[in-house]
Amino acid sequence: MKNFELQTHGICARTISFGLEDGRIHHIQFSGGCPGNLSAISKLLEGERAEKVVAMLKGNTCGEKPTSCADQLARGVEQALQKM
Repeated sequence: MKNFELQTHGICARTISFGLEDGRIHHIQFSGGCPGNLSAISKLLEGERAEKVVAMLKGNTCGEKPTSCADQLARGVEQALQKM
């Protein structure tokens, strides 16, 4: 499994970490942010295909912010896929 950690910008969570193995996302962890919602996102996405996560979450916003924790996770997964 290849692990990734990204620094976030413009959202409550400070960092997001996750692992990718065989095209699937694992061990998603958010540092900061809304613990209940982010814990739920992590549980719901565990083992999902990385491409599906990107398609589902990329572009989601939080209130009037142009991004969200889910959007930044999707963008981080997309970048990780390009590196692999």
